[in-house]
Amino acid sequence: MAVRSTISWIDRVIQQEQIDKYLINGKDFIDENRILQNLENNKNPDPARIREIIQKSLSIKRLDPDETAALIHVKDPGLWEEMFEAGLEVKRKVYDNRIVFFAPLYCSNLCVNSCVYCGFRTDNTREKRRILTMDEVRAETRAVVSEGHKRMIVVFGEHPMSDADYMSDAIKNIYSIKLPARAGYGEIRRVNVNAAPMSIEDLKKLWEAGIGTYQVFQETYHKETYAKVHPAGLKANYRWRLYALHRAMDAGIDDVASGALFGLYDWKFEVMGLLYHAMDLERQFGIGPHTISFPRMTPASGSWISTHSPYQVDDDTFKKLVTILRLSVPYTGLIITAREKAELRRDVIKVGCTQTDASTKIGIGGYTDALKKLDKVILGEQDEDAQQFLLGDTRRLDDVIRELAEMGMITSFCTAGYRCGRTGDKIMGLLQSCTEGKFCKLNAVLTFKEYLEDYASPETKRVGETLLQKELDEIRAIPFFKKGKLLDNFENYFTRISSGERDVYI
Repeated sequence: MAVRSTISWIDRVIQQEQIDKYLINGKDFIDENRILQNLENNKNPDPARIREIIQKSLSIKRLDPDETAALIHVKDPGLWEEMFEAGLEVKRKVYDNRIVFFAPLYCSNLCVNSCVYCGFRTDNTREKRRILTMDEVRAETRAVVSEGHKRMIVVFGEHPMSDADYMSDAIKNIYSIKLPARAGYGEIRRVNVNAAPMSIEDLKKLWEAGIGTYQVFQETYHKETYAKVHPAGLKANYRWRLYALHRAMDAGIDDVASGALFGLYDWKFEVMGLLYHAMDLERQFGIGPHTISFPRMTPASGSWISTHSPYQVDDDTFKKLVTILRLSVPYTGLIITAREKAELRRDVIKVGCTQTDASTKIGIGGYTDALKKLDKVILGEQDEDAQQFLLGDTRRLDDVIRELAEMGMITSFCTAGYRCGRTGDKIMGLLQSCTEGKFCKLNAVLTFKEYLEDYASPETKRVGETLLQKELDEIRAIPFFKKGKLLDNFENYFTRISSGERDVYI
């Protein structure tokens, strides 16, 4: 596409009135001076105050900016251990001991943006450009389903060829796939989308196509840095991106997901930005983000900053910032991805993460390409010039599930809440009251049983069945499940799954 027509397309996409409607007296919700003051005013916090803040988080109440800033400034190792333990306890209270799995599917790396940290940027001549046809989308989906996945997040470059109509077609084609498995069948039951900020009108198209969660990362909330790392393209407009999730809510998409790319600017500022984002969604719509992501910058094709940024976050700091987010927004799911190495993922999951991916391929057509090159699957080789960034963990789903089972964590492929209407303000209330996690525990067991019957290796099935029995014993002993016919229904569904039926849920 010619440069002039691309610029014209960008001008048509951005609708200023769909920014202005959310502003407060002409200002957005990121007040940098206020954030800096929050951080300055809460240096050297008293340990007693930190423990009070931890108790507030344990009561599943969102922290305010000064409380979050105080956690950021904790230095005492003993207090950090208390915070790590509290993070896991918050997660258990809200989400139980389950970890939800998903697979990303990259449909296009055509892009009009010039993000200096990204392999997809338009001026990166090394990148191998490609957009999947719908036949290829279905083929990729078959490869993902054959691993046992039930959830997918679909990722698109920002480009007129991958507009809302293309995204809607992709969503519908993904949902169309159903494959026989060892005892039952496999399918994608939840399609989330990571894509460009769009107008309310275009977002309604995704809603009608059956989108799950709409995910947009601000990348950095620091405005000067944002301008430097997004010098041109659709993404250069800070506020168009900042209010992407607000527009999604107005379009009817009541599950939205925020995130920042750590390594672009000071991690302390970004944590505060994520909190203020959640607060403004709460203020305007009554609910915050369904999940928060915190990817760290990793090497990307032809990107100097991706390996030389002065704001790179080390492993110790990364674990701490995840813990702060867990305590600061206790009702929200936290996503740790395959960007990170396996050892760090294991460690960070223990402080309160709720979702992760596995068997991940982020090249365009990466799943079907991998099937043609099984040696590369085994070796975990990656083509830097065919994907957005490099992964840290390329293990197969079965291996990661077995590892988590050995840690006492049950894998969940549950999508029941979304199809039962437990979304938006409904699920937020259930999360804050620690009720949703109980339903999720039942559905986690049901979907885990499906996986063990249909896809698990013999070793994973052995470890998984031991954990499954422990979960069943717990469920049968918890008074909540004995109310009404809840336990009876669950036992009936479990038996039906054992007999080969699939996709029954509570």
